[in-house]
Amino acid sequence: MPQSIAVSTPSDHELVIVRRFEAPRALVFRCYVEPALVRRWLLGPPGWRMPHCEIDPRAGGRFRYIWRNEQDEEFGVYGTLEEIVPDRRLVSLQSYAGVAGPPVRLSVDFSGDG
Repeated sequence: MPQSIAVSTPSDHELVIVRRFEAPRALVFRCYVEPALVRRWLLGPPGWRMPHCEIDPRAGGRFRYIWRNEQDEEFGVYGTLEEIVPDRRLVSLQSYAGVAGPPVRLSVDFSGDG
């Protein structure tokens, strides 16, 4: 469980979320790049599951997640990992299936003890 969470908006186009976990950095990193672990935490509301989780954890690698609910409605996210520094940083460019608009850049920094 996260120890703390802080949210800020440094600009009109940025959202910064800081979460602290009592866990080794390498394990938290693995939770972002190993499909079996991603499926355990990246869930939707009750009744949703993630039947498809594909990740190629290297710079230029692609990822794709599909969630499905009990009524067989689906939602998906897909994109490319632009930067990956094991146990330190992930930067991805992601799009949402069925949603118009430009891709979103997501940067995850793994810092702290661990």
